[in-house]
Amino acid sequence: MYEDLALLAVLLFLYSQIVGRVESAPVSGPLIFAAMGFIAGPILLGWFEYGATRTEFRVITDVTLAFILFVDAANADLKTLRQNIRLPARMLLIGLPAIIGLGFVLALLLFDQLSFFEAAILATMLAATDAALGKAVITNPAVPVRVRESLNAESGLNDGLCVPILFVFIALAEGSSVDGKMLALTLVAEELGIGLAVGLGGTWLAGRLMRRCWARGWIPHIWTHIATGALAIALFAIAQSLHGSGYIAAFSGGLLFGHLAGKNTEDLLETTEANAETLALLTWFLFGSIVVRLAEAFTLEVVVYSVLSLTVIRVLPIFLSLMGTGESVRNRLFMGWFGPRGLASIVFAIIVLNTELPGSEFMASVVACTVLFSLIAHGITANPLATRLARLEARQSTKNHNI
Repeated sequence: MYEDLALLAVLLFLYSQIVGRVESAPVSGPLIFAAMGFIAGPILLGWFEYGATRTEFRVITDVTLAFILFVDAANADLKTLRQNIRLPARMLLIGLPAIIGLGFVLALLLFDQLSFFEAAILATMLAATDAALGKAVITNPAVPVRVRESLNAESGLNDGLCVPILFVFIALAEGSSVDGKMLALTLVAEELGIGLAVGLGGTWLAGRLMRRCWARGWIPHIWTHIATGALAIALFAIAQSLHGSGYIAAFSGGLLFGHLAGKNTEDLLETTEANAETLALLTWFLFGSIVVRLAEAFTLEVVVYSVLSLTVIRVLPIFLSLMGTGESVRNRLFMGWFGPRGLASIVFAIIVLNTELPGSEFMASVVACTVLFSLIAHGITANPLATRLARLEARQSTKNHNI
């Protein structure tokens, strides 16, 4: 155990020394740690032997997601988001259902071993995008701010919206006697309503308490950082325990926290953001160490579907959903491409593995293959495409100004 801990700590320390260089390179931190997990794992060097259970791996990914969603939402530019709300709204209300529908049809065509509802489950698991893998784009100042904020809002909310849809399809696949439509409406209402209530209500109460205690001198400065991280986890866990969406609770709570904190937001989030970065890299290391065990299931059909999931299934619906918004073709293609699959899809796969569905193992393998391809493709293209988009935007702005 201590050998594994030492390995992880040394890797984190060494990475921290070069992270500034990595952030401008055509590789990402998650890609590096996943590669190191693969190399150090039991198949190759055998230096890392820790075998996380499904429950342990889900807890790690859930906590990581809670931190990331809260931090990204708190750092969001609400003014820009309000001005361009139609972009994420279209991506979520039009693009997301279309992504699930197209993924469902192609899954039925490619995978004979999946039932009707299992194909729908697979499409839903791979519809959610990852705020962690998208961070290289969302935090890149070279990307137009409206594009960044739209992608941030979409990645923060779509996984929460996918949760009730996923549970509906799981219930139908297991032969639930509950009426499908009523089950869907009930689950959606519970997930969204409870998530928003916990996120907004909990953050408002916590904000008032923190202000009063700070005014009385009861909170040392370092404990404001600890309280912020504790709030993110509390919102997520409370919403989940009440059968709501912890993802939506963390994201909506982060939005309100950033508004309440104002100019102090960056300072208050410093420790929580560091924790989020650390947990995310450790999660990708674990992913890299175990994904090879599923590689034998990466058949040609699985590889084809994974590639389609990252391209046609994602890009086409998003591109079409943004028609009429005034966004250029390149911006719509950019937002369609940067829908990386990652932690949320992994959590969904663990949920499905804990069911008794006959296709659960196969679906988990498809998710693992897609996430692996996304880790590589989006990690390599994030900085180059962001730089190119900024250059083209600047050129177009200059051209319009001259006219």
